[in-house]
Amino acid sequence: MSASLVIDAVTDADVEKVVALWQRCGLTRPWNDPHADIALARRRDNSAVLVGRESGAIVATIMVGHDGHRGWVYYVAVDPDCQKRGFGRVIMAAAEDWLRAAGISKLQLLVRRENAKANAFYGALGFELSTSVMFQKWLDGRATMPSN
Repeated sequence: MSASLVIDAVTDADVEKVVALWQRCGLTRPWNDPHADIALARRRDNSAVLVGRESGAIVATIMVGHDGHRGWVYYVAVDPDCQKRGFGRVIMAAAEDWLRAAGISKLQLLVRRENAKANAFYGALGFELSTSVMFQKWLDGRATMPSN
């Protein structure tokens, strides 16, 4: 099922393909530059962008990082043509392994309320709804963005 998925760190040559996959999966937003997000994650020891390759082609991604206490994942993507093959589970397991290796024991993630498909996926992986409320504030002077 997913034995053909090889996980490794994103390379310079992968960046445009990763951004294209994120766009194809509807993960990008006008107010977040995916190129800048990748560059920032690659500059730090506490974050990474992992890619899943099948026959050399990037078919899954995940951005993973931690603050020393909690781990977070972003940009979890599986090529729409490759879904329902277990790749989402494999890339999530890779992020969990990455966090465990860093000594992090808690993983959190954010999902838009209206994204029923993603909510069901994470529920099936054992994630639970948090009782916390998320607040946000832009530190670069931007006005608050739409909630989607």
